[in-house]
Amino acid sequence: MKAPSSNFTTVDAARRLLSSMEQAINGLIDEIRKPVDPELTGSPRKAELSAIKQSVIDARELIQERQRLEELIRSLEDNDEVSEERDFKAGFAERKIKG
Repeated sequence: MKAPSSNFTTVDAARRLLSSMEQAINGLIDEIRKPVDPELTGSPRKAELSAIKQSVIDARELIQERQRLEELIRSLEDNDEVSEERDFKAGFAERKIKG
């Protein structure tokens, strides 16, 4: 097994992941924007629409995870550690209530 690099930091890795997630989200959006072939009917059309729907769901999930990762990065930059008080799985309303 390769020894960990002394230059590796969690914040840098998280930032690289953010960049990769952005590319993935943009790729999904590009796929969603493609028009459905008007010649398709029946099962092939249904399969195409189902694939588009799954791409929308995947993009939404990536956006949500990216937002959580941005919060983690802010926490790391502010405290130089991950705060155990933060619950990154809480929903938006729950986080607002917690302040």
